[in-house]
Amino acid sequence: MDFSKPSRLALLLFLCMPLPACGLHPLYKGGKSGPVAKTLGAVHVASIPGKPGYLLHGALQDRLMPENGLRPRYQLEVEVDDHIEGLGVRRDNTVNRERRTLRARYRLIDLRDNQVVVDATASSDSGIDVVSSEYATIAAEDTALEQITENVADQIVTHLALYAERRDKADHLPNAATPAPSETPHNQAVQAVKPQNIS
Repeated sequence: MDFSKPSRLALLLFLCMPLPACGLHPLYKGGKSGPVAKTLGAVHVASIPGKPGYLLHGALQDRLMPENGLRPRYQLEVEVDDHIEGLGVRRDNTVNRERRTLRARYRLIDLRDNQVVVDATASSDSGIDVVSSEYATIAAEDTALEQITENVADQIVTHLALYAERRDKADHLPNAATPAPSETPHNQAVQAVKPQNIS
């Protein structure tokens, strides 16, 4: 199934909504013209070096949907660490299974005063079966990278959406104050994704 960019953002934020029974309201109120979508659309994603960075940059752009021709209010800076490690060894001491892990530290900067308003990390990993064909193994590694890149992008945009929702709340309070920077410990991922078999 192929989703348009607005549909993908709406679906992502819908999946992140708390249950109504908990007494909370959806993040994506107001649709594409709502405060969350407007904030995400005002984010400029700085370039990220390397192949993993290139893929993550594109995935973030697809989800944030920055407004063309408009001066951005925020800049998103991301540092990535892509790592492949062997997990299983055959009798001949060759690796038969790998795990690819992508970690990203990201910072959202308010360009009006250069204040860091979000500072957090996200990560995802995926299992890879190492087969006799080198070409097939490389293809599986590339597929794993694409999958974990999408997972990390989802985590980042979800966190930015939470910041935007909290910021909108604060702006509508009397004597509203700027929300404190949103962060997670740098050695703790926003969400751990279970390894997946790549066939």
